[in-house]
Amino acid sequence: MEHFEFEFSGAQPVNPDHARPDREFSLAGVVGSGNLEVMIEPASIGGLCRAVIDTSVRGFDQTWRTVLADFFERQPLANVIVTINDGGATPAVVALRLDQASSAFIQQERLS
Repeated sequence: MEHFEFEFSGAQPVNPDHARPDREFSLAGVVGSGNLEVMIEPASIGGLCRAVIDTSVRGFDQTWRTVLADFFERQPLANVIVTINDGGATPAVVALRLDQASSAFIQQERLS
């Protein structure tokens, strides 16, 4: 098992109250053989985006950093923690689950 934590600069949040502690989290995927779960939750972390990854696959820290950097470049997120529990997903599946969780999270923000 490997554990990684990365921080990225946040974008302009969709909602300026992005860091409100009463905001809901979003969840996508299920940990299982070859899959993963992604949870995005609001946090007061100075406009940053933090990613916390637990994975059963060793030796892919640079791949994780690259996939996450691409994700945070594309998404209007700030003041969030992204928690990933990985069961061996490919980078394409990781990107898909990140996008699914982000879409649900941003939709919640727009509705509030």
